[in-house]
Amino acid sequence: MNFICNVYFDMLKYFNNDIRRINHASKVYCFAKMIAEKEKVNKDTQTIIEIASILHDIGIKVCEQKYNSTLGHFQEIEGPIVAQNILKAYEIDNSILNRVLYLIGNHHSYNKIDDIDFQILVEADFLVNIYEDNMSLEQIRKIKEKYFKTVSGTDIIRSMYNL
Repeated sequence: MNFICNVYFDMLKYFNNDIRRINHASKVYCFAKMIAEKEKVNKDTQTIIEIASILHDIGIKVCEQKYNSTLGHFQEIEGPIVAQNILKAYEIDNSILNRVLYLIGNHHSYNKIDDIDFQILVEADFLVNIYEDNMSLEQIRKIKEKYFKTVSGTDIIRSMYNL
């Protein structure tokens, strides 16, 4: 079993029977992996995107317990701590680990998007949230125009919502 599969299984075990959160992370991972591959990112960037997409909402359990909230701001505070505890079991290059933690700690702060890995994570999360939150076509159009920058992510949202 490869390293990414192990991280995925760690996420499953952490969320235990929280099927909603497991399914959300699984869908974001699928879209992020696909967009990254279609955008032909390098190997390290692909690894960062895959780990970050699997663990992007990992702090949500702590947020519910600590703040009685799932607000993105709280997830950005708690997520990197939980992710670091999960990832310490692996020998990950510090630059990759730090970038994964940065993405988890900022994935709701769209004004901080600074590179393709962050962009892809945001697009993948939006693709899943649009459906899960039952957004209107007008909301989807606005999100596409404001946040989608990659060719692949834009193609996916256009195809999914006939835009």
